[in-house]
Amino acid sequence: MRNVTLILDDGSRFHGKSFGYEKSIAGEVVFNTAMVGYPESLTDPSYAGQLMVLTYPLVGNYGVPPFTMEPNGLSTFMESNKIHAEAIIVSNYSQEYNHWNAVESLGNWLKREEVPGITGIDTRELTKVLRERGVMMGRIVFDDELQEGDEERIIADLANLDYEGTNYVDIVSCKEVIRYNEGAEKKVVLLDCGVKTNIIRCLLKRGVEVIRVPWNYDFNHLEFDGLFISNGPGDPDIAELAVVNIRKAMQNPSLPICGICMGNQLLAKAGGASIYKLKYGHRSHNQPVRMVNTSRCFITSQNHGYAVDNDTLGADWEPLFVNMNDGSNEGIRHKANPWFSAQFHPEASSGPTDTEFLFDEFVKLI
Repeated sequence: MRNVTLILDDGSRFHGKSFGYEKSIAGEVVFNTAMVGYPESLTDPSYAGQLMVLTYPLVGNYGVPPFTMEPNGLSTFMESNKIHAEAIIVSNYSQEYNHWNAVESLGNWLKREEVPGITGIDTRELTKVLRERGVMMGRIVFDDELQEGDEERIIADLANLDYEGTNYVDIVSCKEVIRYNEGAEKKVVLLDCGVKTNIIRCLLKRGVEVIRVPWNYDFNHLEFDGLFISNGPGDPDIAELAVVNIRKAMQNPSLPICGICMGNQLLAKAGGASIYKLKYGHRSHNQPVRMVNTSRCFITSQNHGYAVDNDTLGADWEPLFVNMNDGSNEGIRHKANPWFSAQFHPEASSGPTDTEFLFDEFVKLI
């Protein structure tokens, strides 16, 4: 294991050892407080461009499941067809693993997919820094490659990196129209901004045909009965072409529309609302949300760094869910039309499944 250093754009340095692929990489450093689910998180397209810090101290002990594909082209145990996170940062990596479904170690998987991994870092302290100062750009460097003055140059370069200015949605979205369960009575257009595989699974389980289209594709000429807007990475303000096409679809007030995560933000933008960046985001399996105007509360899985500004919602819209920790928006709905969304992940994977009923509510509207 080679010695490595994580350098943040504020000059903070955290020292550890490499257990993944050996390359220097930069990205937005974010933390996730979930206790399990690193295979699902690493393959979640919403982590594109980010260095993922796991606060749970022991990682790798249950290995990695096989990367098998179902007949419909979907991965069986992962959330996409590859790792999307730029790197993973942990406190204690377990080289030994034991699980009924494991076929290889986390370290071997990272090396095969050319993704760095760091262990031996005090991830709790790193998380404190990110909570106090907000998410920052960071770079992983190998100590034996550093020359005098390199660290100062790296810090200066990090200040010029622009996470918000990169269109990660375009990077992770599908490039052509893909159909699943063709011939079903009900047809749903899935606007792919970086969709997790389990969202597709949840829709297919409810017997609909899924027409998966690229994020910038004008789907309005297709024949379909409902529109589903997926999760995705990066700044939602950069996905303006998606918003334009969603607005076209909204010209039909009876068309059911549902969004998840970035889908919540894009639906809100299409309705005229604004988005803002959270200080350090919500990335965990234990975010409590409450359905507005009720006492119903749910424990949810989340992965996002932006939120809808409730104060900018139009008169025809209202919040549907609220985060019980910080009061931020967790979903919206239209007061008259069948349009609603959730900022959290009702398909969970991995995480709690308390809110999967939202898929039922959407399909009932079709």
